Amino acid sequence: MEFIKGVTFAPFSRKGDYKKNEYRLSLDRLIETTNANCIVLVVTGYQKNAYSEEIVYDGENNVSDEELIDLMNLIKEKGLKVILKPTVNCEDGTWRAHINFFDEDVPCEPKWSNWFENYRDFQLHYATIAQSQECQLFIAGCEMVMSEKREDEWRKLITDIKTVFHGLVSYNTDKYQENRVKWWDAVDVISSSGYYPIDKWEEELDRIEKVIKKYNKPFFFAEIGCMSTSKSMYTPNNWNVTGGVNLK
Repeated sequence: MEFIKGVTFAPFSRKGDYKKNEYRLSLDRLIETTNANCIVLVVTGYQKNAYSEEIVYDGENNVSDEELIDLMNLIKEKGLKVILKPTVNCEDGTWRAHINFFDEDVPCEPKWSNWFENYRDFQLHYATIAQSQECQLFIAGCEMVMSEKREDEWRKLITDIKTVFHGLVSYNTDKYQENRVKWWDAVDVISSSGYYPIDKWEEELDRIEKVIKKYNKPFFFAEIGCMSTSKSMYTPNNWNVTGGVNLK
């Protein structure tokens, strides 16, 4: 597996955004000023809240398949690889990690079985595009913490994705969850969101390394960084930190 030096570009964009000139200029500047060798594209499925079953990925809040493919081709023409990460968000602002249902399907209540069926459709739609565009990697979701206990459903989903997409498949768990996912053997690459305090960095890397060795899989941080705000590096997952601008 090639070492990933990636940048997530314009996540959660809406229909028509990828066609805008400022997006293309931003992509050019990214390529010129970083040493990236791949671009992570995040396409979004939306559900109303954390206990909705329906996932919409073809509305006005979603980039069209046509513009997604056009942008993928542009990135490849510029010599970079493409990673595709279809990600679910809640319209009411609830963090996707809290999407959850009863452990057992209950009549007249939202159900895991219905949700996973819709999530599967969402993932396979984009896995088909990823295959047609020869993406370097497909990431089957991001920070779905409360769902990760549903081991059987995730294993089936990964298997189904691999019948459509024949490249490397990963899943992006959240910070501190690397050792909690029990089905890492089903994916080709382990990934997580590395929002760790800068003074705890080596400690967390040592912990994560034990997980990687157990499964003997490649690993990368699918997300990492902090805001350009003083002291943000000590709580990089807190977007409410206030203070002066600190570009270092």
